[in-house]
Amino acid sequence: MKLGVLAHTFGKQKTNDLARRIAGSGFTSVQLALAKALSDIDSSNGKLSPGLANWVGEQFSKEGIRIAVLGCYINPVNPDAEERRSDLARFKEHLRYARDFGCSIVATETGSLTTYQKTHPDFYEEQGFQVLRDSVLELAEEADKWGVHVAIEPVSVHTLHTTEHMQRLFEEIPNSSLGLLFDPCNLMKVEHVVNQADFLRDVFEKLYDRMIAIHAKDVAFDVNGNKYNPLPGEGILNYPLFFELLKTYKPHIDISLEGVTEEQADEAAAYLRRLWHAESAREFISS
Repeated sequence: MKLGVLAHTFGKQKTNDLARRIAGSGFTSVQLALAKALSDIDSSNGKLSPGLANWVGEQFSKEGIRIAVLGCYINPVNPDAEERRSDLARFKEHLRYARDFGCSIVATETGSLTTYQKTHPDFYEEQGFQVLRDSVLELAEEADKWGVHVAIEPVSVHTLHTTEHMQRLFEEIPNSSLGLLFDPCNLMKVEHVVNQADFLRDVFEKLYDRMIAIHAKDVAFDVNGNKYNPLPGEGILNYPLFFELLKTYKPHIDISLEGVTEEQADEAAAYLRRLWHAESAREFISS
């Protein structure tokens, strides 16, 4: 099991201290959001370079940690065109230097579903999708130049919030540099709870070939249908089935633990490793 963690789970620290702390918990990779995780690096627009990226990568490599994904969570549907351009420039800079960090994936989410509700009340969802498509097309073209990947993460309340939306984005941007960062808990809606197995199988059957990274946490809904994230094993995600599908469709894909605190990380990781390495995950599916 290639189990990593979101680096900023352990707070914002000096690079070498953070790498040492993460290695101490047995993680072998990270999703690294520079601005959130590294206190000794200025990653503002224009500040990255091959030398800086190599240095950061070396600090993690010394501790046996691989940078699997660069997190660059911009708002690609920002209605302020100037701010959106600045965000896209930041993401492109991450793409240019991704391989100098030792990785080939840069990831983002897709902005709020209701971004254009006030300005385009009758078709705000479609307006958001069109802005997103234009932004992602630009990023995918940049990724092509550097031989790296743009990873898009759908979320139930964001511009991309269904399997069908992801399929449409891939159809309208037929670029192999564009991939899916799949977090089942982020994509899951309350209506999926009853038929969760069908939901998970449907996503894998339709999109497994575009999955390039995975997030691992758990999910639950309160009596009002509000989503929250308990510790892995304490929510409703059918982890045995999820892991079985990963082993079948995407063996050795990078998995990053998220949705936990620093204090919870070791316990959560131990649970996921035990389940993954169980003699047969299938025996848990019916439980």
